[in-house]
Amino acid sequence: MRPPIACLGAGRMGRGIAVVFAFAGHDVAVVDFKPRDADGSARLATEAHGEIRATLEVLGRIGLLQAKDIGTITARISFVPKADADAALAQAGVIFEGVPEVLDVKRAALAEASRLAGPQTVIASTTSTILVDELSDCVERPERFLNAHWLNPAFLIPLVELSPGVRTDPDVVARLKSLLEAIGKVPVVCGARPGFIVPRIQALAMNEAARLVEEGVASAEEIDKAIKFGFGFRFAVLGILEFIDWGGGDILYYASRYLTEALDHPRYAAPEIIERNMREGHIGLKTRRGFLNYEGIDVDAYREERLAAFASLLRGFGLAREPVL
Repeated sequence: MRPPIACLGAGRMGRGIAVVFAFAGHDVAVVDFKPRDADGSARLATEAHGEIRATLEVLGRIGLLQAKDIGTITARISFVPKADADAALAQAGVIFEGVPEVLDVKRAALAEASRLAGPQTVIASTTSTILVDELSDCVERPERFLNAHWLNPAFLIPLVELSPGVRTDPDVVARLKSLLEAIGKVPVVCGARPGFIVPRIQALAMNEAARLVEEGVASAEEIDKAIKFGFGFRFAVLGILEFIDWGGGDILYYASRYLTEALDHPRYAAPEIIERNMREGHIGLKTRRGFLNYEGIDVDAYREERLAAFASLLRGFGLAREPVL
């Protein structure tokens, strides 16, 4: 039996998560935790239903569902005003908190929601900025609390970053991970550090792209073309650390030294782990040890599998060509 889901907060993230779970067959209660009169609640529900239906219609037009199923999926989502939140939160298997990114607002919402939730209910904050341990002390039974950072648009991006706190029960992490995998998401677990994984990496990349424009290295259009068909293309198949291993950690080591000197800025300096891997000879595929372990695998078959994935991307971009004979 699929557990009912509650989305605490009726904003963009709550609506996106509601689409994800309703699409996967779950009943979802979107709980508006902001006090409103009856007319205000009705207006919000109408607006949110309209946005959700529009999202599903787009998914239909791009081939991810059939138009005839939109009504069934939409009917699984209910909107609950704060005054009626008790039953929805008590019945939920998981509550995803998505109220505004204000510490006091989140703490108050989580405290009240955890009081109303069932004793086994998993509670996850979707915050992108506030660490789990800054929130957990306001949650009743903090062992069932963690961060679950979704990337927008939540109904399309597979990744969800799970960040447990010092008091989070490992079984709770496993339960939420299994639930997300069951609906087609790709959860990863990371420590409670600012920026999680993706925001921390992408902030560096986005700022560097902006600097390239600022320095006149290339136009915004040319930089984005380079990202789509070079940077992003490769990392859609190879993870960043796998890519280091693929080319060789020695390449990154020397490139980092050159860029640090040529551009006279320490932001290009390699971290100690790159230096250590060089000393230990763990530089990737060529030594069968890098960030990943390639011992005991057929390296030629592995390379061919990855190249096949690149070829599939080329076809998806419409860039695959027949040879000229």
